[in-house]
Amino acid sequence: MNKDLSVGRPETVLCRFCLPLLGSIIFQQLYNIADSFVAGKFIGDAALAAVGNGYEITLIFIAFAFGCNIGCSVITAQLFGAKDYARLKTAVYTTFISGGILCAALMVIGFLFCGDLLRIINTPEAVIADSKLYLDVYISGLPFVFYYNLSTGIFSALGDSRTPFCFLAASSVGNIGMDVLFVAGFGMGVSGVAWATLICQGISCALATLLMFRRLRTIPVDSKPSLFSRELFVKVSAVAVPSILQQSFVSVGNIIVQGVINSFGLSVMAGYSASVKLNNMVITAFNALGSGVSNFTAQNIGAGKSERVHRGLVAGRKLAWIICIPVMILYFFAGKWLVFLFVDDPSGGAMQTGFTMLRILSPFYPVVAAKITADGVLRGVGRMKMFMTATFTDLVLRVVLAQVLSSYFGSVGIWCAWPIGWVIATVMSLLFYRSSRKKIEAEPRSVV
Repeated sequence: MNKDLSVGRPETVLCRFCLPLLGSIIFQQLYNIADSFVAGKFIGDAALAAVGNGYEITLIFIAFAFGCNIGCSVITAQLFGAKDYARLKTAVYTTFISGGILCAALMVIGFLFCGDLLRIINTPEAVIADSKLYLDVYISGLPFVFYYNLSTGIFSALGDSRTPFCFLAASSVGNIGMDVLFVAGFGMGVSGVAWATLICQGISCALATLLMFRRLRTIPVDSKPSLFSRELFVKVSAVAVPSILQQSFVSVGNIIVQGVINSFGLSVMAGYSASVKLNNMVITAFNALGSGVSNFTAQNIGAGKSERVHRGLVAGRKLAWIICIPVMILYFFAGKWLVFLFVDDPSGGAMQTGFTMLRILSPFYPVVAAKITADGVLRGVGRMKMFMTATFTDLVLRVVLAQVLSSYFGSVGIWCAWPIGWVIATVMSLLFYRSSRKKIEAEPRSVV
């Protein structure tokens, strides 16, 4: 059901809108957690390392899909808030066409160069074949990733966060069952993990896309919308391209860090693969809240109600802190048992690596939450340069410090680099928002 986020008490509206988004992200992360769990428990540490190693490269492709999601979502939300429904539909069609072309190009690049990239990041020979196999299957399903992200972004722009949640919940549960069936039942190894994910993503993509277009048909328009608009393509790109660059550079940075991690051997690789999935679940939940704040901001800007933006930011940040504090405590004190879900040997190096990483990162989750919600407002009002500056600062610091500190403190130095980047980037994002707040509230309705 479409929902006007510019009407009602901002705190209540945003909370109701964001809770299904959080549920969606949790189930989305279950895809990757299920892959790692099955690989580690039913195949071994080498398979866990292979899946984790390949996962870092898949984040580059996800960055493009997520960037298109953000670009289409922000512009569509502004048009929905302004009740400009014909151009809203044109924006959707335009993004689907251009997104398909981009996806095809990425698939060609992926098939040609992912093997070389695995060698560049020092992937051990023991896992390189399985990592390449996992990536090849993943790239085959890239259209599902793209069009699912676009469809869920449009649902969110229309104020509907429940429908994507239902799709992801069913798909994630199915993925867990298929992982176990293909690996433990059919003995397919790492390829079974990859194929299970591809099949479930394909089903959820098809259902989400069909329902999204059916929803669009229920929105009345005065004139037939165009299939493509160069003007709207430029406007969507103005938000999407910086988001893609930001996500891509973060992914490239993670790959560089993965290369540093790989130099410490299989046990550190496996431990990192386990703990990074747990960490990413939290960070991705914050990103979901940030996306919710972006859509809330964009709809209210489109409706000429910019005075509601700050209340949305405060509500989003409070919600993020309510979520992250119990998780922070759980990871810090019980992280060892969570890592044990993925590894077989409770006294081995992989267990110690994963537990140490969680203990270092988890106390800084409230800081990250503050940054990502502020970034959500900056994206929603189109302040992309500010958003990118803070994010790139975080990335550069983490990459450089991971290499420097690891030479002195071993793998522990890699984990210590993350909080330093988070703190500095958060200060920057909050200062950027503070400097922009008066301008945001003084602006008239944004005509997209």
